[in-house]
Amino acid sequence: MKTKDLISWNTLIGGLAMHGRGVDALNLFIRMKNAGQKPDGITFLGILCACTHMGPVEDGLAYFQSMVHDNSIVPQIEHYGCMVDLLPRAGRLEQAMDFVGKMPMEPDVVIGAGLLGACRTHKNVELAEVALQRLIELEPKNPANYGKMWPG
Repeated sequence: MKTKDLISWNTLIGGLAMHGRGVDALNLFIRMKNAGQKPDGITFLGILCACTHMGPVEDGLAYFQSMVHDNSIVPQIEHYGCMVDLLPRAGRLEQAMDFVGKMPMEPDVVIGAGLLGACRTHKNVELAEVALQRLIELEPKNPANYGKMWPG
């Protein structure tokens, strides 16, 4: 490709991240910055997705902070969703719950269900009850939420 614009960088980074090639996505992000291309919110979705699939929690937290402080990008709910997915995978349920509590917007059903699933995976009943209550508040008429508490 002769000319690489932000869309082409984002497409490649996101595709690599979603297909389990997180290291390649992060390396391409470095190349993108070295080429002088400024990242946007979509770029950081790909980067956070890469971290989620690879598991480097500290890297994910650093990229999230860099997005906000170094690049002046306002995180959207999708960015928070990536972080809420990343933290419990490393067993950091309490930090994920705290992260959700500090979000400047209401969590959506996807974030609520993700937290509840992580609590179930890690067998943390106390946090699962909190997550279930939040999920019920978001989606009070969905009986499937209750089934998420039972062993599968």
